[in-house]
Amino acid sequence: MFNHSAKDRKAFLHRHTGPILILPALIVIFGVLVIPVVYALMTSFSNVNPSDHSLSFSGIANYMKIFSDKYYWNSLKLTLVFTIVTVFAEIVLGVATALVLNQPFKGRGFVRGVMILPWALPSVVNAVLWKWIFHANYGALNALLTQFGLIDKYRLWLGTPKSAFWCVVAANIWKETPYVVLLTIAALSNISSDYYEAARVDGSNAWKSFWSITLPLISPVVMILTITKTIWALQTFDLVHIMTAGGPASGTELMSVYIQKNTFKYLDFGYGAAMSFILMLVCLVLTVIYIRSFSEKEAPARKRVR
Repeated sequence: MFNHSAKDRKAFLHRHTGPILILPALIVIFGVLVIPVVYALMTSFSNVNPSDHSLSFSGIANYMKIFSDKYYWNSLKLTLVFTIVTVFAEIVLGVATALVLNQPFKGRGFVRGVMILPWALPSVVNAVLWKWIFHANYGALNALLTQFGLIDKYRLWLGTPKSAFWCVVAANIWKETPYVVLLTIAALSNISSDYYEAARVDGSNAWKSFWSITLPLISPVVMILTITKTIWALQTFDLVHIMTAGGPASGTELMSVYIQKNTFKYLDFGYGAAMSFILMLVCLVLTVIYIRSFSEKEAPARKRVR
């Protein structure tokens, strides 16, 4: 009787070891992710009393408010432009830099280490650094350009909407490109040199080898980078908040900055939650598009390589 019971307990543990082990993680995820998301969804359909945080159902009023909010559409336009430019530049520059750093040369390890430093810097430090670089009176950029005779007087790089926007774009590209370099180098190191030797025998040059061998084989990494970089770019907040606080004249007011302003400055929690869910849906739709696009192109490309 005792042996039969022990066998049953052992079989039970064997069948349920996996669920038992992941149960603590599921509880944590449910507590820190699912519950807040559900509460935020409820908030997006409610009016919130800032004094006691009580909710009163308002239907889709918060979502309808978006259609008449010109500042929201301005932030959406800026966010899309910011995302497209930064993601494209980071992927292109990152892959190109990785191809160079993947070649054998003296001091390659040191250069690779230095290349990672911008990404390793905390976002706040990076934002403060670039804010001082673009400073109108004491900035390093003005001093450098003046010494080389490229400008005749100091400029307010963060003083106009257009220049401030592109300054934020440059700062984001500088910080995030090393991450692309790091993952691309890892992907390149897994490509066998036999592919390139066979391509050289067939008379292929470096450019053709890149398009027919390198790019198809690193495409899964490129897909992951494109997805993550897009999501991160759409959610960029700390860089803009510290460098420009969304100004001047809302010229750098990305969606995350506009959501934060409405939620915590104007205390419109319902409207802020509604805009947050719109941003989440944008991230979700773009992720699905990326995955389908890369999946359709990856299969035939890999067949050609094999």
